[in-house]
Amino acid sequence: MSFDAIVIGAGHNGLVCAAYLAKHGQRVLVVESQDRCGGLASQHEFHDGYRCANAQHVSHFPERISKDLNLVKHGFDGAYADIPLTWLNPDADGAHIALVDGHLSGVDAGEQAAYQQYRHLLRRIASMLAPFWLKTVPPIGNNHLSEMMSFAHLGLKMRALGKDDMREFLRIVALPIRDLLDEYFDHPGLKAMLSWDALIGSRQAPRSPNNSLLALLYRMADRSLTSARADSLICALEASARASGVEIRLSKRVERVTIEPRSECLCATGVELADGEHIEAVRVVSSADPKTTLLQLVGGDQLEIEFAGRINRIRDRGLVSKLHLALRTAPTFAGLEAPRGRFILAPMMDSIEWAFDDAKYGRIPQVPVLEVTLPSLADQSLAPAGGQVLSANVLYTPYAQADNWDDMTRQLLLARCLNVLEHYAPGLRDLVIGTELLTPVDLEVRYGVSGGHWHHGDIALDQLIMMRPTYGAAQYRTPISGLFLCGAGSHPGGDLTGIPGHNAAKEILR
Repeated sequence: MSFDAIVIGAGHNGLVCAAYLAKHGQRVLVVESQDRCGGLASQHEFHDGYRCANAQHVSHFPERISKDLNLVKHGFDGAYADIPLTWLNPDADGAHIALVDGHLSGVDAGEQAAYQQYRHLLRRIASMLAPFWLKTVPPIGNNHLSEMMSFAHLGLKMRALGKDDMREFLRIVALPIRDLLDEYFDHPGLKAMLSWDALIGSRQAPRSPNNSLLALLYRMADRSLTSARADSLICALEASARASGVEIRLSKRVERVTIEPRSECLCATGVELADGEHIEAVRVVSSADPKTTLLQLVGGDQLEIEFAGRINRIRDRGLVSKLHLALRTAPTFAGLEAPRGRFILAPMMDSIEWAFDDAKYGRIPQVPVLEVTLPSLADQSLAPAGGQVLSANVLYTPYAQADNWDDMTRQLLLARCLNVLEHYAPGLRDLVIGTELLTPVDLEVRYGVSGGHWHHGDIALDQLIMMRPTYGAAQYRTPISGLFLCGAGSHPGGDLTGIPGHNAAKEILR
């Protein structure tokens, strides 16, 4: 049996791409090595009766994709509004800073006024860039008219910013996030909180140059989702894809992409599964990371040496671990009556920088910095009656450990995380009845993601836009005819957005 397209991987980008292709009449097969859809966003039971997803919360999934694929009809529960963000300081009688729907509390009037100026500028720039995340970025040189029009459109949008804001954008685009925040604010906790979304998931710290503003603007491109759960998104995407005619085969690992020489070029003709089955298709679309796709499933010997070298040099060593705790009951964070959204446990930007300094030398941080959520407050089905799930992103935990990720290192990191949590929520340690710590190495082994990197490669100026993952594969096409990329390693990047899957499908259909 032959298909118009085989999509490798049933993560959110793979499902989005498959659904768009099927809605346009293509016969599509999705093959997934795991026993469920979702990839890094899939939900699993980590302790008896306690469940959680591995990936980040769903933060800025585009409304356009949700509407195109009728996700609400298929059970998607996303409500669009800003996710509450809170910075905690237990050393000051539970003082905290809260950011809810663009309103800042817990700081003086001067800081609040500065935040409105800062937010206004970034919102204007984010609005300028927003249309370009949801389309293919043309290569530089030898462009068709439609591609030149895309560059012209960007130029017009930049011009619409006005001379002052455009100059400011060009000044700050490569500025370390610390320098930008120091220009606007004095409160160390406020700066730590506002820097977080510019840094999470990257190999960057507040002082790192060329790092963070584009990642922050990307996360500001669409309205955030307050109540969307990763499992809700994945279930809706799977249902939408199946309703459009997509066939999904689970527990089917792809061993290799089959390649044949045709008309002086190499063409992808299908896949070979680990069980020996061959499946033919007009094209193959991979939501796996670029290294896995091109160096393992295709093979470096099928690629031009310089191109293979660029793929091999993609910086994709993850620095974020996931901590899941099964709790007997909800913890009490100092100063918070009703914990909602995300809690940043980092006293100041220096705390984030010090944790990064440890990671640079292959060490787990002496004092981890954490982003904490309590997903079971919004979805009690994640835990038994009365119980709660705590999920935390732990920065910075290097993929390559100086002493390897042995049991002693894991237990030390867990102990240090619990020490931090106990400091902010006294008595929490006594509530813990089960733990799970997923390091970047665990994410790589469990989900086949090179380096255990959520984004399939660092978000940095030399690995973004028409350079993502590298030139020669930045428009979702690869040097192998009929082989496309649709994962987080493609433009515009990671997080649970589905945008790379959307863009790849549009490019294939075009």
